[in-house]
Amino acid sequence: MLHPPPGFCQSVRTVELNALFCLTKLHPFLRKIQFTSTDGDQICFDEKKNHVGKYDIQNFMVHINHTFLVKVGEFVSKSPQDQDLFINEVMIKWPRNFNQSPQSVCTQSCGPGFWKSLEKDKPICCFSCVFCPERHISNQTDQQECIPCPIQEYPNPERNSCLPKSVTFLSFDDSLGMALACTALCLSVTTAVVFRIFLKHQDSPIVKANNRTLSFILLISLLLCFLCPFLFIGQPNTASCILQQITFALVFTLALSTVLTKTIAVILAFRIMTPGRTMRRLFVSGIYNSVIPICVLIQLILLGFWLGTSPPYIEVDEHSEHDHIIILCNKGSVTAFYCVLAYLGILALVSFTVAFLARNLPDTFNEAKFLTFSMLVFCSVWVTFLPVYHSTKDRTVVAVEVFSILASTAGLLGCIFFPKCYIILLRPDKNSLKCFKNKTQSRKN
Repeated sequence: MLHPPPGFCQSVRTVELNALFCLTKLHPFLRKIQFTSTDGDQICFDEKKNHVGKYDIQNFMVHINHTFLVKVGEFVSKSPQDQDLFINEVMIKWPRNFNQSPQSVCTQSCGPGFWKSLEKDKPICCFSCVFCPERHISNQTDQQECIPCPIQEYPNPERNSCLPKSVTFLSFDDSLGMALACTALCLSVTTAVVFRIFLKHQDSPIVKANNRTLSFILLISLLLCFLCPFLFIGQPNTASCILQQITFALVFTLALSTVLTKTIAVILAFRIMTPGRTMRRLFVSGIYNSVIPICVLIQLILLGFWLGTSPPYIEVDEHSEHDHIIILCNKGSVTAFYCVLAYLGILALVSFTVAFLARNLPDTFNEAKFLTFSMLVFCSVWVTFLPVYHSTKDRTVVAVEVFSILASTAGLLGCIFFPKCYIILLRPDKNSLKCFKNKTQSRKN
């Protein structure tokens, strides 16, 4: 009967084996054995000496009262195919209570998802099964090392196969994207309703006193600001990446320059009541309206510099998330982006300062207080935006920018126009020349 010796370093199923190493580790005295065979060959087990290149593996069998040997394999130490051990398992006869090849390895086989890690100072048959690291898999048994997944794929939890990554962006199907889109749509409808109210009551004192033309321009610009986030939601492409920033910069420049113009108009309207022809000429000529095209032209120059040097482009982020490929718009030139934001900040700051100085002018329909508070809300939103923008990643950056656009625009709409709509719709008694004359008379007395 074939009995594997203790410490035999490999399963009989294995084709590749360093047999000499195993035999020399079998018993220390074997290393010193050296003799001449009947064929005249010099035989030894010392690794440093020449050794025989072929060994027969025999099965010792007992049949009734007879014992005999049957060759079941051989070991060829110098095989050109580098296959040392050959076993014909069919010819092996096992006892009745033992019917399989013996396993003499220190560790069971490592299944898929694991790789064989050899242990230091131990035979080659002793190893540890180590779970494949992140982004790697093994799909075979006893794999020597894990293989990395392609960059467009990620490993499954068992680490035995790669799965394709799904493409993600701030879409209308996401709960966040849907919430932002619905908010933008509701605010756009609200702005359109306010515009309709002002258009219907354009001849009322409160609308005429606050320069209805500028009010209409401001409402249109606010409507465009609320529609701007729809360029940020959805799968980005080269055109949408460029239009996002151009539209955002221009409509906000138009809105802020209109607020600044309205504030200047309030101051000039009050100053014409005092002696002097200069203020009267400025107000009558409407030269203050040139503030709007001048401010927009400056912003166009900044945008032209941005697009001419390093325009926005599509960025594919394949590393930030484990199982997703994130598509977003890269700003291109960060310096140009912050120059555009800085210019908007300067316009907002100037508008806030001028409105603050004119907040106490004694005018019945003076909206300087509302303009002051609206610019305070606007500046607060964008000052908060900068640190939050830098602390977020991936598609959350887009959501933060969209939220800032909606919040700041809603601040302008609510602070400037809602009080007027309240008077027009709910307090029409205050929206009359009679009320204006009464207040003016009481102020004189």
